[in-house]
Parts: sequence; C-alpha cells; structure tokens
Amino acid sequence: MKFQDYYETLGVPRSAAEAEIKAAYRKLARKYHPDVNKEAGAEEQFKQLGEAYAVLKDTEKRAAYDRFGANWKNGQEFTPPPNWNEGFEYSDGGFGGDNPGYGGGFEGDQSEFFESLFGRGRHRQGGRGGQQHQGMNFKGQDHHAKILIDIADAYNGAKRTIALHMPTRDASGHVSTQERKLDVSIPKGIKAGQNLRLSGQGGPGVGEGPAGDLYLEIDFHPNPIYRVDGKDVFIDIPLAPWEAALGTTVNVPTPAGSTLELKIPAGTVAGRKMRLKGKGIPSAEPGDLYVVPTIALPPATSDAQKEAYQHFEKAFDFNPRSHLKG
Repeated sequence: MKFQDYYETLGVPRSAAEAEIKAAYRKLARKYHPDVNKEAGAEEQFKQLGEAYAVLKDTEKRAAYDRFGANWKNGQEFTPPPNWNEGFEYSDGGFGGDNPGYGGGFEGDQSEFFESLFGRGRHRQGGRGGQQHQGMNFKGQDHHAKILIDIADAYNGAKRTIALHMPTRDASGHVSTQERKLDVSIPKGIKAGQNLRLSGQGGPGVGEGPAGDLYLEIDFHPNPIYRVDGKDVFIDIPLAPWEAALGTTVNVPTPAGSTLELKIPAGTVAGRKMRLKGKGIPSAEPGDLYVVPTIALPPATSDAQKEAYQHFEKAFDFNPRSHLKG
C-alpha cells in the first residue's frame, strides 16, 4: 500500500489553516472536474483531491492523519503501525477504524490507504453535540477511544490512569490535540475488543441535556511471553531435548502472577499444545491456558560439549529429513 500525502495533493503546507485548505481544494477541484477537464488522468486526480479534502477538512481525521508526521513521502510503501490510534479520542460521526458507520464524509471511491485508517462508508451526518437550540435539550455525543492494557489486568482487574488525546480546532482553523487523563477501573475478565463505558465522559450536552458517554475499546499490550486469542492464552515453554524425550515436570507462569506445575510426558514434540482448562482469561466461562513446547538446544562451545553431541549422534539412528525425498 502506498502512502498518500494529502497536503501535497492539495498543494498546502502541513501548517495550513482551514480556510487555506478549503481554497486550495476549490481551485484544484474546478481545474480537474470531469465535466470540465477531459484530459487523461483528470478524473483520478479529482478523486484524489476529494479524498485529501475529506481528511484535512475534518478535525478528527486530520489530527489522526497528522500522527504519522512529515517523514512519510507520497507513494512510499506504508502499513499503519499496530495500534497507531491508541488513546485517540473521537466522537460519534468521527472516524472509527473498521466501523462501517464512520467512513467519513467522502462519497467517492475510497483508496486502500483511506480505508486502512478510517474504515469504509459515509460520514454520519447531523451529530447534535455542541449545537445550540433554544429550549431544546439533547444528550451530548458519545466519544470513543482505544486503550491498551496488560494481560495481567484482565486476570486480576486493575485501576489505571489513562491519557487520551482529543482533536481540537482553534479560531484560526489550525488543528491540534488536547490531553486529558482519566482514572479507569479495569474489570476482571475483560477481553480484547470489548468496550468500557464511562458515563458522562463524552461530549457536552445541549441545553440541559446530559453529557454523552465515553466508550473505551480494549486491546492488550504486546507481551513477550503470552499470546491471547479471545479468552484463551498461549505460552511457549522451552524444553531441553532430554526433557522432551524422557519427560519432566515444569513450572508454568500465568498472567495472574501464579505458577502451575505441568507434567511433560515422554516423547513430547515441539508445537504440541497442552491445555490447562479454565486457566485463561477469567469469566463466567473462563478461557484456557495453552502450553506450547519448543525444543531448546544447548550450545556446544567446549570440547566436552562437542564430544557429548558426537556421542548423542552415534547413539541414534535418526534422520530428521527422512520425509524429504525426491
């Protein structure tokens, strides 16, 4: 996928104010409109202008796009970093990743680059938050953000202070973000993809209407030991060759902070999954903890160690590549 420099497309600097972006788009849109310009490539250029303007005119999309900085060049190979939108607070009708309801105000063909950041579909029109109507009271817009927690928090529950960044536009039309911090209780048993609802922490209400709510989508920090799939947790346990061949007993650490004793049967092969029922993420129906053995070979650096490997070789009539024939 190619990176698209929306500022370059519209011919404006990254510091451009709202009025400058709007003027640049109108000028170029008239030039490349298919009803006016019949040259080859004009229609495609018109589509690219529409996509760039859809992002840069929108406070939330522009702030999110600006997170990638000025180091990316137009046409450069690009993949959004994992969890690039962590802690980015947006409102209903803003962008929402793969959520098809929040594709965002651009009615033309959306590029792969656009969809990878903002999802698909049209912008939901007519959010009521912030609009003043005399004698009318409306609840404020709901807000959304993605946060990362530790796997241990899902096992034990936790209280955490999180920092969220909310896009804002000043009177001159320049976009920036404001940070706010919240104390959050992480319930035991929460899984990736679930949402925490914080009542009254969304956008302000209209008139005497209550504030909207804040929904925090949960995901896990990458962990060097554990992998999570839904309610199930996986851990690789290295075994020495003799432990795998003869059997042994190992202590398996869990994300809860405890250890479990696991018997390794003789003849265990690498990749064989051993299930510890109910030791995954806790819930009414808890997940499982899967232990996946790997074989760790000790290094042969001394003469005695090399000789031991040579004796090992002579003791077995074993060819690990015997199945590779032809």
